[in-house]
Amino acid sequence: MALEAGQRVVLAADTPLTDTAEAAGLVVGFLSLAAGTGGIVERVVGHQDESDDAREYERLKSLLDSYGREMPTESRKQLEEKVGSLEPAWTAFQERGPRVSVRVRFDNGFILDGADEGVFVPA
Repeated sequence: MALEAGQRVVLAADTPLTDTAEAAGLVVGFLSLAAGTGGIVERVVGHQDESDDAREYERLKSLLDSYGREMPTESRKQLEEKVGSLEPAWTAFQERGPRVSVRVRFDNGFILDGADEGVFVPA
């Protein structure tokens, strides 16, 4: 589901909100927003959570595809081995897909920023 700024949404499930702030070792409070709480999407942010290995795979694979035929045999073989060793990281990155977070201003005045778009459904 692709949410857009200005779109009306509701929480799909009860959503507990916590903060790591504590006073004298005691939890200050706990807040939970009920399923069905409605609001408006203010911002949608796509994140590329690409690991260093996935970036390196992409760079080396491009190098191999572009210049592999022109490389000395031993250099090409080493590059192919390195690309092969990084392929699992690239595959994992592709399977995860991009992460999208949203900022929603609820009707009750609360603002939830950085929330995964999957916790909302269009209203």
